[in-house]
Amino acid sequence: MSFNPAKVQDVWKDAGKEVQFTVLALKRQDQAKELAAVREFIDRFQAITRSLRIRAQKSNLKVAVGFSNAAWDYLFPNAPKPKELATYEGIKGDKYEMPATPGDIFLHVRANDEATVYEFMRQVMLFIGDVTTVVDETHGFRYFEGRAIIGFIDGTENPDVDEAKDYAVVGSEDPLFENGSYAFAQKWRHEMDIWHTLSTETQEKAVGRKKFDDLELPDGEKFKNAHNVVSQVEFNGVSQNIVRMNVPYSDPATGITGTYFIGYARHWQVTKAMLESMIKGHDYLLSFSKILSGQLFFIPSKDTLDQIVNGDLTK
Repeated sequence: MSFNPAKVQDVWKDAGKEVQFTVLALKRQDQAKELAAVREFIDRFQAITRSLRIRAQKSNLKVAVGFSNAAWDYLFPNAPKPKELATYEGIKGDKYEMPATPGDIFLHVRANDEATVYEFMRQVMLFIGDVTTVVDETHGFRYFEGRAIIGFIDGTENPDVDEAKDYAVVGSEDPLFENGSYAFAQKWRHEMDIWHTLSTETQEKAVGRKKFDDLELPDGEKFKNAHNVVSQVEFNGVSQNIVRMNVPYSDPATGITGTYFIGYARHWQVTKAMLESMIKGHDYLLSFSKILSGQLFFIPSKDTLDQIVNGDLTK
């Protein structure tokens, strides 16, 4: 096998206008029944996606579905496993922490309209709802031209689509799971009242970029714990990248506002190193934020999805 974009789920940088993240837990009451439901769900979600792309041609529907390490062990105990799939157990530093939360099945759905997102989720839950419980359901949105909820343009360090495969998609290093991706999902809640008390100059030093035009600040003008400083990592002197999306969510009347972070990576170790660097470096964004959830999921290739449907994964 070799890289084939037609075999990759929607892990590219395309946050969409209306977004839903859903984490489900298997009930673990009847493994055979739940495996059968998962197989039908995987088969149906691909058909539902194709159908909705015809029914709502301007919706730009994109979907990624994945499984945690715990789900993989439960559903496919005799199957080979992606080399870097592990259970995220949280990261704790001397000042901040990024906790781990449970979850078996992850769905990242985005489209240009909420109706398409709703219809996709309504249909797929017909097949998976009876054997799962909802751990978290977060509805996000595109903020103006694609800014994070704190007002800065998002994703400027993401590689171009032509290069993204090198950072987001598993390659020949794991041939059984080539064209898959490691997705790390993490939910943040921000104290926006605190953030809004800061001057624009302070906010820029905290992020490491200009707020209006996104120009990167000189190193000497950034805080030492600026987000774009502590979130960067190098392996053997080479800067590492993932495809990352920071999706705003909010219930403004109740004052609940935050960011749902999703990072797609060829190597989980890269994402993990970024998270550890943020904790160790006391990322400024953590000073007014609380991390509510976090877990690693593997996004199988379409070939692997077919193996799951056909019962061939364990052979």
